[in-house]
Amino acid sequence: MELRNNNASHSSEEELNDPRVGTRLLKQANELIASQDNPKRALRLALLASKSFEMCAKGEPNLQLVMSLHLIGAIYCKLGQCDDAIPVLKRSIEIPVLHQGQDQALAKFAGHMQLGDTYAMMGQLENSIECYKMGLEIQKQILGETDPKVGETYRYIAEAHIQALQFDDAERFCRMALENHRKNGSSSIEEAADRRLMGLILGTKGYHDAALEHLLLASMAMVTNGQEMEVASVDCSMGDSYLSLSRYNEAVFAYENSLTMFKTTKGENHTSVASVYVRLAELYNRMGKGRESKFYCENALQIFQNPIAGTSPEEIAIGLTDVSAIYESMNDLNMALELLQKALIIYEKTHTQLYTTAGIEGQMGVLHYMLGNYTDAYNFFKNATEKLRACGEIKSALFGTTLNQMGLTCIQLNSIREAADLFEEAMQVLKQEYGDYHPETLGVLSNLAATYDAIGRLDNAIEILEYVVCMREEKLGTANTEVDDEKRRLAQLLKESGRAQIKKGRSLKALFYTDSDTTENDSIKVLRRGFSEPRVHWNL
Repeated sequence: MELRNNNASHSSEEELNDPRVGTRLLKQANELIASQDNPKRALRLALLASKSFEMCAKGEPNLQLVMSLHLIGAIYCKLGQCDDAIPVLKRSIEIPVLHQGQDQALAKFAGHMQLGDTYAMMGQLENSIECYKMGLEIQKQILGETDPKVGETYRYIAEAHIQALQFDDAERFCRMALENHRKNGSSSIEEAADRRLMGLILGTKGYHDAALEHLLLASMAMVTNGQEMEVASVDCSMGDSYLSLSRYNEAVFAYENSLTMFKTTKGENHTSVASVYVRLAELYNRMGKGRESKFYCENALQIFQNPIAGTSPEEIAIGLTDVSAIYESMNDLNMALELLQKALIIYEKTHTQLYTTAGIEGQMGVLHYMLGNYTDAYNFFKNATEKLRACGEIKSALFGTTLNQMGLTCIQLNSIREAADLFEEAMQVLKQEYGDYHPETLGVLSNLAATYDAIGRLDNAIEILEYVVCMREEKLGTANTEVDDEKRRLAQLLKESGRAQIKKGRSLKALFYTDSDTTENDSIKVLRRGFSEPRVHWNL
């Protein structure tokens, strides 16, 4: 059927009230997206298609309408309009009726998963994971818990928890995926991938020996299946575990194997080669061999700054961030800042999720703080916290840590009352995320006590510091230097508790928790995994 004037944008109500028109429009929209040509026109066509399907459905569940809504959501995300995609995808979930067959269930499952991907792109990781879990429940209801496709979804949710830095939950879902493979009774490429993922999770949690067991099993399975490039990636992960265990010779061997394989299979200028250079740089830096470390950093930067065609901007940004961390550990803070600035520009151009750019800006704030550029540090911390608030990450450890660093910066700028507000908020976040006994929580409490002391709230300061000393003695013992320092501070506060204000001869900076005053390299974590666009085609 031909549309009047061959112009879909001006289709009449009468023309749209024909299911063949909706089908034609949807096909044209899909073709435009597949050819990456004119996504705005594709959006107009998809909107018209959905209107046609809705008119023809007459209130009944219509899977073509659902498909058109999925496409509209995907196009909005492609255009960087994720906020507009959310209500469209929510509506697509409401239409299918589960008891009307597997096709309806598939449509509902796909809607939940695509909505989860969209939330992930926006940095709303909790909402994202919740959507995935709702999709999983539908999938299990239709296919049963032992179906291999359910195992794939377990893995996907595990990866989402990694993205949210929730490694205990990631381990739980990854174990479910491995159990799914066991029940299905056959070793597979997918099982090898899940073992590799488990190795990464356990390594991140510090269980490096257990991680190596899974990685070795994954490597053997991949060799059997002829997956040379995947073996190279596993060798890298094994090198990471050996490095964490200070088994440097074995780490060098694993990295060199990986490097040789990547050069052979992908070429010497591929970002995978650069990623191994970064690992070797970190290894030699740990061994105290600065010259070798810098050599590998420079090799990696040559690739990242002159990428081959087809390299994703995100890969380059991640690489620059990793190299920046090594330069920071070598105390070349200006070079570290320069690389983070380049990474930030890349992320901003690609409309990367706010959570990631917030991590970058937070780390830039740390570096400016270490360089004594307190105004610049404050501005970067402020940008980071605003982004984290905007994407709903106000309960994350990253948010709490950034608030603490911003508070310390306010101390340097003599904005004491603002610092108190920031420490109070950081305390609430870290208590919830880490618990009362965690060193990060106690560090913020110590800073808050010092701030209360500085503004004359001595009773509050004494109460908090007594609590901190008690907690540290329980966990660290009475002989620990941190306990001794805080005991001295507490004794001084108790001695001066009758005064109206702090003595002028006492250094304000000396009041603050020293371990938090200079930030460790990993205190602001930069997210390394994200979706460039949502996955549209989900299968039960």
